[in-house]
Amino acid sequence: MTEATRTTFTPWTDWPRWVSLGLAVVGIVDSLYLTWIKLARTQALCTGVGDCEAVNNSVYSEINGIPIAVLGLGMYLAIILLLAFEDRVRIVEIYGPQAVFGLALTGTLYSAYLTYLELFVIHAVCPYCVVSAVVVTGLFGLSIIRLRLVLPVAGASPTD
Repeated sequence: MTEATRTTFTPWTDWPRWVSLGLAVVGIVDSLYLTWIKLARTQALCTGVGDCEAVNNSVYSEINGIPIAVLGLGMYLAIILLLAFEDRVRIVEIYGPQAVFGLALTGTLYSAYLTYLELFVIHAVCPYCVVSAVVVTGLFGLSIIRLRLVLPVAGASPTD
């Protein structure tokens, strides 16, 4: 992206970034809690809403011994770092929106798979997992909006 094609952000055009930062913080808190209950082998506070224990203790809650929540935490941390340094580090300014899009797309697709497993295989729903799925899907939608704001439209000149 050259200087001529870069978008100058104003508070009005940068709102998707700030909303994304907020969603990423919610995702971090959610995945930290899910990681803690998994590693501490404690019960989640579901209080009659869903069946956190069935989901958290299922064979699908880990990949090679790594809790899914840890992978989600890593994704949310990566997204928040990309968003936070986007206006401070040149390479992140250039490729950050695409990287956030890729992470959010991957997270959304994997969350869809996990939601399928909850509904049709495990037959139990974890509300904290639903929160994560909604958050990452929101991040995905916002990343699309951000790409439309950041990347120039094909065939448009910098003065359009």
